[in-house]
Amino acid sequence: MSDHILVLDSGTTSTRAIAFDLTGRVAAVAQRALTQHYPRPGWVEHDAQEIWRFTLACAEEVTAGIGLERIAAIGITNQRETVVAWDRQSGEPLARAIVWQDRRTADFCAGLKEQGHEAEVQRRTGLLLDPYFSATKMRWLLDNEGQVRSAAEAGRLALGTVESWLVWKLSGGAHVSDASNASRTLLLLLDGAQCDAGLCDLFGVPRSALPVVVDTHGPIAETTLLGRTIPITGLAGDQQAATIGQGCFALGETKSTYGTGAFVLTNMGGAIPHSANRLLGTVLMQKDGKRTYALEGSVFVAGSLVQWLRDSLGLITSAAETEALARSVADSGGVTIVPALSGLGAPHWNAEARGVIAGLSFSSGKAQIARAALEAMAHQTHDLAEAFAADGAPWQRLRIDGGMSANDWMAQDLADMLGLPVERPDMVETTALGAGVLAAVGAGLFGSLEDAVGAMRGAVRTFTPAMDQATRAERLSRWIRALAAV
Repeated sequence: MSDHILVLDSGTTSTRAIAFDLTGRVAAVAQRALTQHYPRPGWVEHDAQEIWRFTLACAEEVTAGIGLERIAAIGITNQRETVVAWDRQSGEPLARAIVWQDRRTADFCAGLKEQGHEAEVQRRTGLLLDPYFSATKMRWLLDNEGQVRSAAEAGRLALGTVESWLVWKLSGGAHVSDASNASRTLLLLLDGAQCDAGLCDLFGVPRSALPVVVDTHGPIAETTLLGRTIPITGLAGDQQAATIGQGCFALGETKSTYGTGAFVLTNMGGAIPHSANRLLGTVLMQKDGKRTYALEGSVFVAGSLVQWLRDSLGLITSAAETEALARSVADSGGVTIVPALSGLGAPHWNAEARGVIAGLSFSSGKAQIARAALEAMAHQTHDLAEAFAADGAPWQRLRIDGGMSANDWMAQDLADMLGLPVERPDMVETTALGAGVLAAVGAGLFGSLEDAVGAMRGAVRTFTPAMDQATRAERLSRWIRALAAV
């Protein structure tokens, strides 16, 4: 009986395969860590072949564990904006993938801004001219990687984001990208069916190398690599998938995912969003060519700050220690961290910003620094809340997820600093769940996304605000002063 969904969740630090049953229970999971390559300051790369090899290995492990015959469909979710270039004939990558965190195209973006292109690009795509997005990464590969340039000249070049790469490999050559991922490239108009020729010309990206844009759920492709024919019926970028997994289907409903970075999306319905406060307009999902949009705020550093404290500074041995450390002191002792380790994202968009630890004294220890690291999540989220409200999309409550959200202290601090209820599902890995929901509906196993989330999401815990206004104001004052130092 085919009663499970296989989700391939290809993230920034690892790739996973998860089998969900139709109640949302995780029946099996396999995971592999991805190698992070930092060849120069500001550069972040992945080995696309490793992404594929590890993804396939995880899928094979999960299907062997529960039985291949039980898999009804496949859903894929992925780190967004990361660019892969490969050869259409050989199916092999032509260079390392350039990861969404990479800042190497900052000067190119600055040049386009100086030429006056940003306002029109934002109006048409919902995005800003920032190295974060895919098009300038594609251009860099064409300009700097000889194999990529040669493949383009020979008509053999394929470009795509990670879900596009995985579908190509799984299907044996289907070159597609779902609308949610395509809307992160700077090449898709928010109201355009396919990548725009004028934008391709602006960024110097050959349209012929790009994938066909398809729905986020429905029949997309098929794979036979796992041992029998299985349809691929759900595709979405990780943040859109999390929004769907959180059940944010009504206008104004908002979620924030705390993983490597932090990403807030508010459902804007069928109206194309336009921000005057440096937020992003993006495609949330698409069915039968009809789109639902979201307003988004992207923070580049969240869980990766804790990883830096652990791996680079050696202040902690595990991320879980930060909660006990934060609780062990009454406050941060005046320490404030601005985690601009790869620039600042929304609403500041400063690619040149660098991290700051302010307020250090001889009384500062690892407990104060760990607490300040967690406080930085609420400070960054508060900046976004103000920008969303200014754009006419105030939050009534915030639904959180992602690995970092399992920290109860941080969840309560978010509620305190925002002055809003914060809801967290028992299943915090809602990115994978959202991809499962899309695939289940795309395969016809549920009649609607709402039905699927109702059956699969599970219980929710609510954190309510408890901080007094004076403490909140003092924290924000320190944060603003520290921001000025970046």
